[in-house]
Amino acid sequence: MIEFELNGQKVSVDADPNTPLLWAIRDEIGLTGTKFGCGIGACGACTVHIDGTAQRSCITYLSDVAGLQVTTIEGLDEKGAHPVQEAWRNLRVPQCGYCQSGQIMQAASLLKDTPSPSDDDIDAVMSGNLCRCMTYTRIRQAVRDAATAMKGSAND
Repeated sequence: MIEFELNGQKVSVDADPNTPLLWAIRDEIGLTGTKFGCGIGACGACTVHIDGTAQRSCITYLSDVAGLQVTTIEGLDEKGAHPVQEAWRNLRVPQCGYCQSGQIMQAASLLKDTPSPSDDDIDAVMSGNLCRCMTYTRIRQAVRDAATAMKGSAND
């Protein structure tokens, strides 16, 4: 039994400790917002936050998160109103949408660590999250817009 906090709630998962966190989240717990893409940590579709840092859940073992805090796209903001999520909607970033939960989780982590990122910062951090639809220009703009919104809300 592996215990950790998921989206602010304590959970216990009775699975092999070497199970990828992605499968525990999707198959054992039933949260399907985190997507399977490549299975080797190269595409970013499975990105979640572990103790506040963006990590690939397909290459993180369930045992690695024992006692830690894990946040999925479902837990980023209970109403879907995180500034990154709002910027994504406002700019209509997704086309197929498959990679977007991972993109959003990566962008939220970037903005937590770098509140005023340059385009080079955005490109460097987001480059590990692949988008088949090639919406990179809109992704970069959404990160910029979210950064501006987050700065505005910090001044309120």
